[in-house]
Amino acid sequence: MNKKISTLILAAGKGTRMKSDLVKVLHPLRGKPLLTYSLDVARAVGSKKIVVVVGHQANLVRERFKNQSLFFVEQVQQLGTGHAVLQAKKHFDGYRGTILILCGDVPCLKASTVQRFIAHHLEENAVVTVMSTILDDPGSYGRVVTGVQGEVLKIVESRDASPDEKKIREINTGIYCVDSRFLFEAVSEIRNDNAQREYYLTDIIEIARQKDLRVRSFIAPDPIEVMGINTPEDLERAGCYQEKV
Repeated sequence: MNKKISTLILAAGKGTRMKSDLVKVLHPLRGKPLLTYSLDVARAVGSKKIVVVVGHQANLVRERFKNQSLFFVEQVQQLGTGHAVLQAKKHFDGYRGTILILCGDVPCLKASTVQRFIAHHLEENAVVTVMSTILDDPGSYGRVVTGVQGEVLKIVESRDASPDEKKIREINTGIYCVDSRFLFEAVSEIRNDNAQREYYLTDIIEIARQKDLRVRSFIAPDPIEVMGINTPEDLERAGCYQEKV
């Protein structure tokens, strides 16, 4: 099992629901920009390289985090998470190991949880492992569809889900461990034939299954820890959570 870890952080979104002109990942939480927390996790788990995909207000993000041994790549057109990952391909040329994919707007995630996640990925010898969690009301989140032995079959976005799939309570957090060689081959194969006409990173699950490769999930026990920040209310909730831990 290859224990080399590098991290790719998706931070290109504008964050329209934050009702602010400032790009979401620069919104402050307890005195630090949101993106800081994902960077701290990436460093804590021993990442060899950290690549950040930026988009909206890219220059502001670069300036705020300059001189931190980071690699930035810009997603000029917002065509989905799969497209965002593809933009970073050149930064991983020649790299053989695991790529940890984090979101730049998940500030409550603990390094200890991610360490267990990585260990699970390696122990299972999976090509892809998705971090999931269980919600009483999964709402608009993508559902993790599993087989009879717990293997991950696919992740389906809520708007594309069937009535039975919408009953699933295990949801995708947008956090992954992926074998580097497989990742960029797979994102090159993603199509945008879905309701949003976007290139979903989640489609790499089905691509792996079609190639008869192992896909697993790791359930984060605390849903708040993997909560993405989408609104000012979410930001306030995350601050309250961090004060307690």
